[in-house]
Formats: sequence, C-alpha cells, structure tokens
Amino acid sequence: MKYFPAFIKIDNKKILIIGGGYIAYEKLEKLLQFTTDITVISKDISNSMQELCAKYQIPFTIKNYEKGDVNGYDIVIIAVDSLELQKDIFNETRKSRILCNAVDSVDYCDFIFPSFIKEGDLTIAVSTSGASPAMAKYLRRYIQKILPSNISDFLKEMKSLRDSLPKGKERMKLLDKKVRDFFRLD
Repeated sequence: MKYFPAFIKIDNKKILIIGGGYIAYEKLEKLLQFTTDITVISKDISNSMQELCAKYQIPFTIKNYEKGDVNGYDIVIIAVDSLELQKDIFNETRKSRILCNAVDSVDYCDFIFPSFIKEGDLTIAVSTSGASPAMAKYLRRYIQKILPSNISDFLKEMKSLRDSLPKGKERMKLLDKKVRDFFRLD
C-alpha cells in the first residue's frame, strides 16, 4: 500500500477510540499531543487507560461496540483484537466518510500512525507504509538522538522572526542563513 504523507489538523475533529488496552492507550497518548476532543468506548479498559482519560478529562464508556457508535465522529481508531469487528466498523465508517485506522489491519485503514517526534512546533514523522513498524520506531529514535537539544527554542525564534519581518527575498535569505548557521551547514 502507498500512503501519502500529510499532516492533518485534528484539533477541530471529533475522534473515537474503540478499545481500552495497551495499543489503544498508545494511540490515545499520541493523539493527546494534538487534541483532547477524544472519546473512548471499550468493553474492558485498563487502569492506565482510565488514568490517562481522567487526567485529560477524556470521556470513556465501558461497553461493547454497537452499530452506530461511530456516528458524529470524524476519525475512528479501532484497537480491538477481533478482525471481524474491525471489518464491521471499517465498513460502517465508509457510509459516513469517516477516516478510519484499524490497528495492525492495513486493509481497514484510511491512514496509518507514523512513528513521530514532537518537539514544540516541530513534528517529524517516519513511516514504512506498514512494512516494518519496528524499522520506523528505531529510525525515529536515531533521528531523535541527532536533533539539537535546543531545536524547539530555535524554531520559536524563527517563527517570531518570520512573523515580524516583511515578506520577500531578504526575509527568505536571512531565515535561510540562520537555519544554515544553526545546523552549521556551511
């Protein structure tokens, strides 16, 4: 499968996570870096998932998934073991044009979760299109080790300069030089 790399604004999207185990917890943890408009439904929910939901005031309902539970959501994350349930939920999302991710079932995914680094406004995503999540994870760790520790502060400075200077070639040259100097590329 081929996935187009895109960064999607999700702070205005309603997200449903179906599942309450470790994988659902990992997905919630990642999503919370970008939004809190998330709801969780699961027949069982781990203590760590309950604690994370409580910390961020994420509503959760302990129940079996029922047809129609996806209604009103923009994005659905399916983190359950049952392939039959994954398929049923995915097919249900097709009727409403809801973006769907079924963990470890690329046939039931409109998108996949990349391995990513988030440092302030900087987000770096790594994906192998599902071929090797382990490879993506270790490549992310490698990149994270070589990132300058002050990159978030530098990015704030660049944003401030970009906002304060008039648009044009001079601004582009100045900002380009600052980045080259920061990474010591010349």
